[in-house]
Amino acid sequence: MPIYWAFLTFMLLKPGVENLEYAFMFDGIDKILHLTIFAMLGFCFTAAFPKLKFILFFQIMLSYSILTEILQDEMGWGRSMEVLDLVADTVGVLAGYYIFTKVKSLTF
Repeated sequence: MPIYWAFLTFMLLKPGVENLEYAFMFDGIDKILHLTIFAMLGFCFTAAFPKLKFILFFQIMLSYSILTEILQDEMGWGRSMEVLDLVADTVGVLAGYYIFTKVKSLTF
């Protein structure tokens, strides 16, 4: 869990590059990537701390998402704060939490 979180932080804060530099990239791919990586984070965090109340889980994940967006803007490395990234992060975290609860109910 700490390794994934450190990797995620690095990837979110590293200097930005143009989104259309590869043939498979398209407008909006960054939102899909945000949703996916935060879904994985939400899943892993819930798996690591299954007894944590949902409201505390949500506050931690939302705080992390807001902090990374603010840092992207403040660091001045070609990244900017975007509200839609925050929305994608939040939807991803909720999806990861939901998927974990469904998988847990199937296996136990």
